[in-house]
Amino acid sequence: MTSKSIKSWAMGAAMLAAAALAPQALAAESDDPIKIAINEWTGQHISAHIAGELLKKAGYNVEYVTAGAVPQFAAIAQGNLHLQPETWDNNVGDIYPKAVEAGDIIQVGPLGLKPREGWIYPPYMEEKCPGLPAADALVKCAQAFGTAETFPNGRLITYPADWGTRSKDLVTNAGLPLAAVAGGSEGAMIAELKSAYAAKQPMLMMFWAPHWIFADLDLKWIDLPEAAADCDTNPAPGFDPAKTGDCGFAQANIGKIVWKGFKDKWPGAYKVVEAVSIDNETQNLMMLEIDNKGRKLEEVVAEWIANNEATWKPWVDAAKM
Repeated sequence: MTSKSIKSWAMGAAMLAAAALAPQALAAESDDPIKIAINEWTGQHISAHIAGELLKKAGYNVEYVTAGAVPQFAAIAQGNLHLQPETWDNNVGDIYPKAVEAGDIIQVGPLGLKPREGWIYPPYMEEKCPGLPAADALVKCAQAFGTAETFPNGRLITYPADWGTRSKDLVTNAGLPLAAVAGGSEGAMIAELKSAYAAKQPMLMMFWAPHWIFADLDLKWIDLPEAAADCDTNPAPGFDPAKTGDCGFAQANIGKIVWKGFKDKWPGAYKVVEAVSIDNETQNLMMLEIDNKGRKLEEVVAEWIANNEATWKPWVDAAKM
């Protein structure tokens, strides 16, 4: 070996030794699968699969695991599940807030969906009831929403009886000139809504968003009084300052949550999760394809990814930063 070769070898060996002793700039990330919770409704399936497929593009292993909307929180807190990208914070019981407070579940941030629950009507009803969507206009012209069975009261289709009676309770507590009629099922409610819409018949219905129906029909929301924590005891908020229990509906928040060890185990994946954002229009259109047109979830998600690289590529690139 020449003196030049010996010198080059020595320098190389020294550099390797120094590299071995120096702290790594980026910790090696685990190849273990990121387990994503799959709940009971199509919108959550869409959010979970968008997040999961983009994590795959960033180089991570992903596993989708069916989990109930409430039991999932114990599984995430224990590290048996790792990611839930669409968490609704209403009707979740005590486990979720306690796990967040204890630090076992980390709230990454909002997903981007704007949930809403309340009373919807078709735009043509504004000609029959001037002043809509104001709640006081609804009270004044409730007859415009009436049928032969309910006149002179308007007709309000509420959730099926086994979903709860919030609309009926509000009508009763506020003394509104409406007859609350329980819907038979989600499918029956949609069928009646579409039938009335096509014939321009009176229609007022309790509903929720996101939902594919908003990608299919133009629908408006009644501006109900805001919810108040003390509505049942304080008469000031609501329809009538002399009555209690007459406020509008509390609205949910939708956020992304992860297991407490997620960021340390998959730091790049955490950045992807932070960046992922889905709005109502996106989810409504995708749900329309799946729930109304019968297409496969995986096909619709793959199509969205193929057509929206400019949107999601910065999210995936975030893993490298």
